[in-house]
Amino acid sequence: MKMSRNPLFSVIVCSIDPLKFTQVNLCYKRVFSNFPHEIIGIHDARSLAEGYNRGLRRARGDIVIFSHDDILILDSDFGQKISHRMQNFDILGFAGTRLVIAESWWCAGFPWLFGAIAHIFGKTLSLNVWNPELWPVADDIQGLDGLCIMARREVAEEIGFDESTFDGFHLYDLDFSFSAWRAGKKLGVCCDIPVIHASMGGYGKEHAHYGRLFIEKHKDALPANSTKIDRITGMAANLSDYRALRTIWREDAFRRSWIAFQRRKLSASTPESPPAEAR
Repeated sequence: MKMSRNPLFSVIVCSIDPLKFTQVNLCYKRVFSNFPHEIIGIHDARSLAEGYNRGLRRARGDIVIFSHDDILILDSDFGQKISHRMQNFDILGFAGTRLVIAESWWCAGFPWLFGAIAHIFGKTLSLNVWNPELWPVADDIQGLDGLCIMARREVAEEIGFDESTFDGFHLYDLDFSFSAWRAGKKLGVCCDIPVIHASMGGYGKEHAHYGRLFIEKHKDALPANSTKIDRITGMAANLSDYRALRTIWREDAFRRSWIAFQRRKLSASTPESPPAEAR
């Protein structure tokens, strides 16, 4: 189905924090100032899957955005970019992988990960980049991080969120995106849209519990005998403020930094020659 050039955006946010909900409201009103949009707040979600499904039933938009309440999008062309890209994609995100092997989107490690997200840790602003070589959009994606997932409405309705299995606040995103990929949908990761997320997510006992449910549900589609990494890796840099973030968030800057990052990794993994007397 062809996407309208001036689509209606429905933004669905599950939030129990009035301040965060107000801030994310203002963010979306700003980036969608030239597009028709609606913002749907779910303030009593039993889980993120249940809340997003409930919001989806209320949504009227051509494009539906499932958003955390603690993000800030710094691109004034966000609406135009997403509406244009939805001509060729079914679902978009800000970080993801071309290979899902386990219970976290990043488990396959390099070279499968793509995207860029800035995170806030206390008073520190940190930029994380995973392979910008497919700028501005990485295609052939299998799984997405859930800070912000954008979907064509009909695709979101077809796939839905599995609220019976993922009845908490973990794995709803990977399950939704991987299920969409398994159903033949086209997923992508936007690398060129500056976004700040005030969280890195949690990977404790609850995540492990829902991770086991995810693996059981999708075991027939996960590759056997894959080696998974135990922590997310990528290029990282601490920045002074959002102005510095917007300055560095460019294709040429990302590519130069990524090349330098790969050289450092290669140098660190290359064994040193033994001293002359040991030869």
